Amino acid sequence: MIDMYEQSEEPSKMPSTIFKKSKPAPTITKLPSLSLDKDHLITDFKRYYAYRLGRDENCRSPYYAYEALSLVISDRLIERWKNTYNAYRDTDCRKAYYLSMEFLMGRTLSNAMLNLGVTDEATRAMYDLGLEIEELVDSEPDAGLGNGGLGRLAACFIDSCATLQLPVIGYGLRYEYGMFSQVLQNGEQVERPDHWLRNGNVWEIERPEYAHRIKFGGRTESHSDENGNKRICWVDTQDILAVPYDTPIPGYNNGTVNTLRLWKSTATEEFNLQEFNAGDYAESVAAKNTAENITMVLYPNDANENGKALRLKQQYLLASASLQDVIANWVGRHGNNFSDFAEKNCFQLNDTHPSIAVAELMRLLIDIHGLSWNEAWGITTKTMAYTNHTLLPEALERWSVSLFEQLLPRLLEIIYDINARFMAEVSTHWPGDLDRMRRMSIIEEGTEKQVRMAYLAIVGSYSINGVAELHSKLLQEGLFKDFYELWPSKFNNKTNGVTPRRWLAGCNPALAELITETIGDAWITDLSELQKLKPYAEDAAFRGKWLAIQRQNKQRLIDYKKSELGLELSADALFDVQVKRIHEYKRQLLNVLHVIHLYDKIKRGDTQDWVNRCVLIGGKAAPGYVMAKNIIKFINNVSDVINFDPEVGDKLKLVFLPNYRVSAMEIICTGADLSEQISTAGKEASGTGNMKFMMNGAITIGTLDGANIEILEEVGEDNFFLFGLTEDQVEAMKGHYDPNAIIEQDNDLKRVVNLIECGHFNLMEPGIFDDLVNSIKSPYDPWMTVADFRSYVDAQNRAEKAFVDTERWTKMSILNCASSGKFSTDRTIGDYNRDIWKLTPVRIDEL
Repeated sequence: MIDMYEQSEEPSKMPSTIFKKSKPAPTITKLPSLSLDKDHLITDFKRYYAYRLGRDENCRSPYYAYEALSLVISDRLIERWKNTYNAYRDTDCRKAYYLSMEFLMGRTLSNAMLNLGVTDEATRAMYDLGLEIEELVDSEPDAGLGNGGLGRLAACFIDSCATLQLPVIGYGLRYEYGMFSQVLQNGEQVERPDHWLRNGNVWEIERPEYAHRIKFGGRTESHSDENGNKRICWVDTQDILAVPYDTPIPGYNNGTVNTLRLWKSTATEEFNLQEFNAGDYAESVAAKNTAENITMVLYPNDANENGKALRLKQQYLLASASLQDVIANWVGRHGNNFSDFAEKNCFQLNDTHPSIAVAELMRLLIDIHGLSWNEAWGITTKTMAYTNHTLLPEALERWSVSLFEQLLPRLLEIIYDINARFMAEVSTHWPGDLDRMRRMSIIEEGTEKQVRMAYLAIVGSYSINGVAELHSKLLQEGLFKDFYELWPSKFNNKTNGVTPRRWLAGCNPALAELITETIGDAWITDLSELQKLKPYAEDAAFRGKWLAIQRQNKQRLIDYKKSELGLELSADALFDVQVKRIHEYKRQLLNVLHVIHLYDKIKRGDTQDWVNRCVLIGGKAAPGYVMAKNIIKFINNVSDVINFDPEVGDKLKLVFLPNYRVSAMEIICTGADLSEQISTAGKEASGTGNMKFMMNGAITIGTLDGANIEILEEVGEDNFFLFGLTEDQVEAMKGHYDPNAIIEQDNDLKRVVNLIECGHFNLMEPGIFDDLVNSIKSPYDPWMTVADFRSYVDAQNRAEKAFVDTERWTKMSILNCASSGKFSTDRTIGDYNRDIWKLTPVRIDEL
């Protein structure tokens, strides 16, 4: 666990250490190590179940058995957690801090048992007690602290950091309510609160002694210090406390347990006793409620001013609390000497959300610790590194200057100072180029001035990276072209990955066992070892085993949703799967157009050489994203027509999988035959779902977008169904794109559009899909859905022909898995460390 010392700013009225420095720490006899064998697990389980949780044999809920087993496993993690902290402290090693607004952790128990190497012993222990470990694992709620790929990537990253024994600490926010639960009413998405902390969280440890004070509002005033230097004070602020909750992050079978520290916002005082005594009960706790609201909900809707303010508060809370934490530890060990700070610390900003950290580190170093501007800027620009995750300009954070001035007046002053110095540098480099200066300014001029947070991150960082080769190239040539021309050496690429522990070894145990008995288990920590499977694609006996496992996984997926959906699906059908956030650029709409095309063929009797197909689509739409929610409604209306048409029967099924989340993906990705990665070329930064499917043997149908390009390079064109315009062709078509002409010239597409326009899928709800039709028929459609329809249909036809040749399809499946080694986050993190962090792995002595 991380140990912190005195607070670097105002005291939070919390003790800074458990044992006062003025007294010697008491001698605590070292306890013997906890055993991982079955009998000891059973003994500890019974003790927790009976005494900590107060349960007995009459308790029928598997949740309490889950809690008891989790506490047993957690004890063993904490032993290794302490050892890891001591090793980092004793070596005084350089550390990295991963700042992310999202950590989509999913469930912890199964992953912790896997990485601790205790899954088999725990399974046998629960069996002896008459319990099924699968039921206990399924009792754990998902820790849904993220919207999708960004948060899941952060979770995979910290798993790999621990497995590679790198001293990396994750910092995020402890949202009371995670990503909403999605239910369907009349085919429409309805959001329900996801109170994942309703029953507490057995994996976390609250550390109130390390709380930090966070400022909002107020004003600034200047004064001169004893040396005559001008100093700024931020005064009359409304303060809250950020209280840390620590979660252990175990590496795979190596003794390392790193830390994920999540911040919860609380009031500096519980309530106003005077107002309470006066009878104003609501007002007496108003400050407490206001403070706790900051981390109440993941990503508030920022469509209104209150939502914007709350989201900016979240971002500042994360940055300020995390930086204060690191500095408090530094000052506790080194005093106020920051000369070596940059050599020992670096901060990775996961997307634009935590970019306020650039200005906050300057504030802490200058205002609190008395460094000069040049000293502070030298440290900041040697410790900050920025990862960009989007090519969509509208997704880059911008905050109005007026909102900044209201909430963070001191930070705004610092940003203006940073920008003034930066503009001077731009002017020196390109004298008189006022257009370039306007383009590059951190402050965007206009009717309402805006702070461009991505630009702040670029200016204040020593490294800027994209997350796939194409994405990084497009950043340099497009979105950040001016900055690349100024600082080409700052820019680099780090292609994303996923952790093979959760996304193959954990979620697909039967396939993992087959791989291990075939090539050994080194692949679990070195995924490139999967290349050794390639010769076995020619082995008929091995293909038979592989195919049998794939079929079992498809049946598991069918059973997973059977009772909820009320549909009979066949494992013999082609399972065609697209699960991801619902967004126009991800083109779920293109997928449904193809489904309607297949439906139309059935209705016209064009079913010669037919291949039965189950199309599975899942994902959540942002609550304020009207078009995305319309797409969900459209999918479900089309589904209702197709699935209950006796003429269609088993030939075609369309299923929307509600409430898509991490634990659902662990089942879905193992049961897919075809992986839909069909975003418009040049729009997807990377994608990681494509990697999870590939790793589990699904074949990709996709465009040349994001990491699809690198997947294609690894697996070869014979094992990938490529279609669609390239990014260059998309750009070239802008200005003369004519979707109506394309529709008119393609009879299949014309029939599909006609079925939608005539209301065939919304007979009782006239006009509800007009906007969808208008969007794909618009010459200004940036996603160019219609342009890729014919190419997509042709690729789907190739996929069908391959699927009916079982031997060929199984070979393709094996080769996809065998070629997935590049897409491990172990490789990604190794790249980050080699090029950006430059940490030395710290070996932890095994217990």
